[in-house]
Amino acid sequence: MSVSPSIPFPKPELLSPAGNWDCARAAVANGADAIFFGMPRFNARLRADNFIEEDLPELMKFLHEHGVKGYVAFNTLIFTRELPDAETQLRYLEDCGVDAVIVQDLGLARMVKALTPKLRLHASTQMTITSPEGLEFAKKLNIDQAVLARELSLRELERFKAAEVPLEVFVHGALCVAYSGQCLTSESLGRRSANRGECAQACRMPYEMIVDGEPRDLEDKRYLLSPQDLAAVDEIPQLIGLGIRSFKIEGRLKTPEYVAAVTQVYRKAIDRALANQPAPASEADRYALEMTFSRGLYPGWMHGVNHQELVGAYYGKKRGPYVGQVTRILGADTLELDELHIAMKPGDGVVFENLSDTNYEQGGSVYEMRGSALSFRHGHLRMQDVQIGMRVFKTSDPALNRALRQSFEGDIPIRKQRKLDLHVTGKVGETLRVQSGRTVVASTMPLQAAMKRPLTPGAFIEQFSRLGGTEFELGEVQFDVEGEVMLPISELNRMRRDLIAAWSEDVSPSPSETAAPVTATLESLMPSRGIVDDSLPLQLHALCRTQAHIDAALVLGVPRLYLDFEDIRLYADLVKQIKARSETTQVWLATPRIQKSGEAGFFKLIQRAEPHGVLIRNLGAMSFFQDAGIPMTGDFSLNVANPLTAEILKKSGLERLTISYDLNIEQVVDLLAAAPPGWFELTLHQHMPMFHMEHCAFAAFLSKGTDFTNCGRPCDRHRVHLKDRVGMHHPLKADVGCRNTLFNAVAQTGAQFFDELREHGLRCYRVELLEENADEAMIVLRTYQELLAGQRDGDEIWRDLRAHSQLGVTRGTLTELA
Repeated sequence: MSVSPSIPFPKPELLSPAGNWDCARAAVANGADAIFFGMPRFNARLRADNFIEEDLPELMKFLHEHGVKGYVAFNTLIFTRELPDAETQLRYLEDCGVDAVIVQDLGLARMVKALTPKLRLHASTQMTITSPEGLEFAKKLNIDQAVLARELSLRELERFKAAEVPLEVFVHGALCVAYSGQCLTSESLGRRSANRGECAQACRMPYEMIVDGEPRDLEDKRYLLSPQDLAAVDEIPQLIGLGIRSFKIEGRLKTPEYVAAVTQVYRKAIDRALANQPAPASEADRYALEMTFSRGLYPGWMHGVNHQELVGAYYGKKRGPYVGQVTRILGADTLELDELHIAMKPGDGVVFENLSDTNYEQGGSVYEMRGSALSFRHGHLRMQDVQIGMRVFKTSDPALNRALRQSFEGDIPIRKQRKLDLHVTGKVGETLRVQSGRTVVASTMPLQAAMKRPLTPGAFIEQFSRLGGTEFELGEVQFDVEGEVMLPISELNRMRRDLIAAWSEDVSPSPSETAAPVTATLESLMPSRGIVDDSLPLQLHALCRTQAHIDAALVLGVPRLYLDFEDIRLYADLVKQIKARSETTQVWLATPRIQKSGEAGFFKLIQRAEPHGVLIRNLGAMSFFQDAGIPMTGDFSLNVANPLTAEILKKSGLERLTISYDLNIEQVVDLLAAAPPGWFELTLHQHMPMFHMEHCAFAAFLSKGTDFTNCGRPCDRHRVHLKDRVGMHHPLKADVGCRNTLFNAVAQTGAQFFDELREHGLRCYRVELLEENADEAMIVLRTYQELLAGQRDGDEIWRDLRAHSQLGVTRGTLTELA
């Protein structure tokens, strides 16, 4: 009997967002293979409706009945005091049959594997996995799937093809301008941490560019950090060819109509690709994507960096399709457009673009249409504010929304989305083997010679066709059983159930299903704090970004300098210079904050400079320097928020860890009480690095270049700040990878908490310099030396530094929330 080719193994997964029940139903009804959702705590979208504990049993039953998996976004940092609550929630998720948890925190990842092995572990995009080297480190956590950074191109994704773990990428939705897990803007400006699910979307606000102290006229471009929305629907065939396992749609804060429309469009794109009939999305599909939510659709970084296109900069909120441009005012409630660039009908909603201030735009529903003239109900528009030349965008289509709602209202039928093509083999004295793809199930007893009713292809198919209530249907069966054999029907039924169970996981049965009972507890995972040696000297380290900073630090005898220069080619000479000038000062070199595939050369330059140590800022650097024989300290970007994360990184070779900037003083003290204080270093003074992004504002707005090859490097010639709505001038810096960091204009100090930190055993502190000249750097460093020496107290320093207006110090994020 001939057999058709087996279905792809494993089949790519379409993963849709669900902020509430309607969104979950919309995803299931329109073709999602899995949904991801959050609980009221520990998820990065706290503003979503989210699901409560009482919802979970019913939700998972609904999903599994429809052959859909449910993943919980557990993707925030976990503070020390929260670990018991995190354990309780994990165990409840496992009991409710949740299929996987999406995790940012390294310590939480360890808890998942040790305490709840039936939960699959997915590394969140918040883990900032940007390179194969970073993935190698993440794999040591025994992850089952990795969500890669959104900033990776198709070419860069190709370098992950050898990965032995399923890969997931975002294909649609809001595109964060900052690297996920590396955005401290909400924390820095408003104490609402993005790493804790409270992003304030400062990237969607207007900014003014200040170049060399003067405002730069960018005409109507004001939303300098607001990228267009990601739409990689036409890249689906290439992504499948690269072996991407899961295609993720962003949008847990979006409407169910959005979820329905986007899921529909990507379901069709995936199915076309799997049927070897790939085609671009139709005009109707693109219209649905634009109408349900769009700030402009763009393939993001899929085709590499293009600084002229990624950020349009004209607006930061939903627009929808372009309708036309106002050419005439025809009356009190009627206006005429140049032409209709998209179909319109009465009832459709529009907005009139106001580039001078997009927060004050008007719009309304079209009441009547005559050609390209639009009429509105009397008094619904302030026609005096409608200007000739204004652009008009379509913001709502009630008919489309009704159709989308109809897709998920009422009963949702069980869909048969997977065909099982089977190869059946066996003979007398051996087991019956049924293979589908790579999955094999075998009988628990040998086949016997048939006396009356032999196992025929028809009898086999009759039993294996009983797939009601599952997502499967029987495909082609190749029956290669030798001779007339028999096997009890009960055994055939068991084999069918085992085959379905294995295929429902898309892999062979998980080892966790047969693992020994879990005996680990949270307490057993916690490190020992040990005895704190209060006699160890206090240490003050300095992070330097200019030669002037180095000179000031050497004059004051600072024992360790971290160098963080844009041009890392200077490192070799700087290391030699510092070693020649001081026998007691150590020089450590900071890695770039992000490392992509093909950028290990940056690490090699650092290694060849022969520093005393390396400041590690990403997981790729961890993998590279682990066996290099150079001491390592982990920087804040590794997000150390609890003792479990700290222990993982310590055991990976880091001698010391910089405490996460997300922690306030109470949470820092909790961490110091739960792990050896000697593991840690804390930044007492700094300008908080807020946005860290692939988007280069220098190239986008000070050149016509698309990337570093043709931008002319304005970052080398100009000093740039971005002025926000309240008048603060935030410094913008480029790094060796042409990535930008926007720093808070106002420095912060934790000096007032120094006595408490010292009492809890913390011995190592850091001051980070940014734009200070030599004299200012000297003042700042000497001030903190005097603090550590007991010559000044924290409150005095706070008042003194605040008096120096050029330093602009605030109390910063160490302050406890009221």
